[in-house]
Amino acid sequence: MLGRSHYSLYPMSPVETENLYLHPELSLLSFNERVLHMALDEDVPLLERLRFLCIFSSNMDEFFEIRVSGLKARAQSGLSTEGVDGLSPQEALEEINAKTHNLVDLQYRTLNEQVLPQLRDSGIDFLPRSRWSDEQKKWIKQYFKREILPILTPIRLDPAHPFPLTINKGLGIVVDLHDPERDDAHNIAVVPAPRALPRFIRLPQELCENDYGYVYLSSIIHAHIHRLFTNVEVLGCYQFRITRNSDLYVDLEEVEDLARTLEGELPSRLYGEAIRLEVSQRCPNKLVKFLQQRFQLSPDYVYRVDGPVNLNRLISLPELVSQASNKYPTFTPQVPDYLSHQADIFDAISNGDILLHHPFQSFTPVIELIKQAANDPDVLVIKQTLYRTGDDSVVIQHLADAARAGKEVTAIVELMARFDEKNNLATAQSLQESGAHVVYGMVGKKTHAKMLMIVRKERGKLRRYVHLGTGNYHQGNTRIYTDYGLFTCDKGITQDVHELFMQLTTQGPNPELQKMFQSPYGIINMLIESIEREADNARAGKAAKIIAKVNGLSSPGVIDALYAASQAGVQIDLVVRGICCLRPGVKGVSENIRVRSIVGRFLEHGRIYYFLNNDEPHVYMSSADWMPRNLRNRIEHCAPIEDPKLKDSIIKDLESYLADNSHAWLMQSDGSYQRSAIKLKGDEPHSAQQALLNQFVETI
Repeated sequence: MLGRSHYSLYPMSPVETENLYLHPELSLLSFNERVLHMALDEDVPLLERLRFLCIFSSNMDEFFEIRVSGLKARAQSGLSTEGVDGLSPQEALEEINAKTHNLVDLQYRTLNEQVLPQLRDSGIDFLPRSRWSDEQKKWIKQYFKREILPILTPIRLDPAHPFPLTINKGLGIVVDLHDPERDDAHNIAVVPAPRALPRFIRLPQELCENDYGYVYLSSIIHAHIHRLFTNVEVLGCYQFRITRNSDLYVDLEEVEDLARTLEGELPSRLYGEAIRLEVSQRCPNKLVKFLQQRFQLSPDYVYRVDGPVNLNRLISLPELVSQASNKYPTFTPQVPDYLSHQADIFDAISNGDILLHHPFQSFTPVIELIKQAANDPDVLVIKQTLYRTGDDSVVIQHLADAARAGKEVTAIVELMARFDEKNNLATAQSLQESGAHVVYGMVGKKTHAKMLMIVRKERGKLRRYVHLGTGNYHQGNTRIYTDYGLFTCDKGITQDVHELFMQLTTQGPNPELQKMFQSPYGIINMLIESIEREADNARAGKAAKIIAKVNGLSSPGVIDALYAASQAGVQIDLVVRGICCLRPGVKGVSENIRVRSIVGRFLEHGRIYYFLNNDEPHVYMSSADWMPRNLRNRIEHCAPIEDPKLKDSIIKDLESYLADNSHAWLMQSDGSYQRSAIKLKGDEPHSAQQALLNQFVETI
């Protein structure tokens, strides 16, 4: 059996002081590994452990679709040289393949040795064919005939019946046939499993010993495969799944209508170059080799798994099962009284800046602000950036209502938000039909800033109200991502937001801002100046400190500045969820830098920067991570937190994250991570996320 994971993860590579940078893809893989280890943690509720197994699968899908496919393209081009980390694309791929095979093996061992047996003990049973009772077999047979058989298209391969198109991440069944009148090459069939079919099916409770009995779709097809091939002997059938390159490329210099071009390109994502083959562990070698050849994949990219090849489709199970004891406790996010739906939010903002910390505090006030603006006759203009909003977004509905009510509504919709392109195209069309102005941001630079501005006429004068966020205007994500949101009517900040919207709609140069900073270039210049100021203070014998909480750190310019500050004596604490290319604790270089990653119930997403600044702290909230794409190639915002109470609140949050000894992984100088442990007798466990839940919310 597998135990709790309080040990070091796989090292990246030996420490080499001449190479002070880690490979970004290997660092991201390490984050996915930390997510997987949440599924091994026996302190995590059982159904949540299953959810983490599914999240790991989803993360690895995107890792192969985008990161591995990009590395393969660079390796095949023959033009790529070593990166700043010293690895060539081919060397990085070799390390990734070795580590990933180990992780996938661990994932399925965890599923089969821990999670599924414990689910069964808890009354949730996934029944293999070997355990089907006669009554269950009869019900499953009727279900197959009624719900599955009419949808399937089995294809026996020959020159007139070529291998069917296999969509990205779609479930397929490869069938081994025996027909003495045909050669081996024509004794193979393929059965694609349409996405319309559920991947697991609940059996009637009266047929089960447990409260919940489920069977996999693949098991049902396997049990009845002979009904699809009645004139030939079926030797066996096996699941497989192909992951394809899903990175879209649009030449913006050649495009006249981005929306129409993108709409035409989206279907190609389903059939890009094959990157990975997942196949049943029991599949015969001859069929595995056949699939390899069909998809032109080397053995390194073949993953033989002991369980469902599409494990991430089990992520819906926790919502289908009424077992509160096996889930995280539900909670109601706090809504401050002065921001309740009965309150006038404009009055509340007029009384001073307001900071919300999601999901501990509700996202409802943001929605209510847009709703009130849509219905307020004094509101003239609403402008908002939209990166990810989710399906059936209430935010979009209120913006459309505002446009139909005669407000001047402008939406900056980022069509190139990865994997949300289709939804964002629909959002743009919906808003345009309501009468809103829709633009797609700056050519060649994603609009990643999260900004909302409302212009209201008050006592004969125009006044601006602004909401800035570290996360998207996606109501669903605000329950699972940790993010900050700021309401303000400060004249300097609202003027800056106005300038940023003017830049986005006119395609103008970077504006001169009073208080805020923007990317490209403005934020990184501010960061390096702030880091160098702390270094100067340290050299002068003054206290100097930097704390940053970001999702990724890979900008060489920022890393170099942090190394220099560390050598000057600045105490630097970094809370970096995912990619971190900096090496902490390297003698003579980064001894004063500590890096930790918090992996817990919620996905850490807020971007906060703190500089001690000679005991007059500067605190910023931003949409930007410390990565080249955010600092140089995207439209991002960064705003100061000036209200003393709000500033103190954020600093306390940062200190809580630095004190976390329950969900923190401590980065070592070789790039590996160690799970924090409560080693000293008498130490109390501390989870920053749980502390924030206790502070703000009511648990149900």
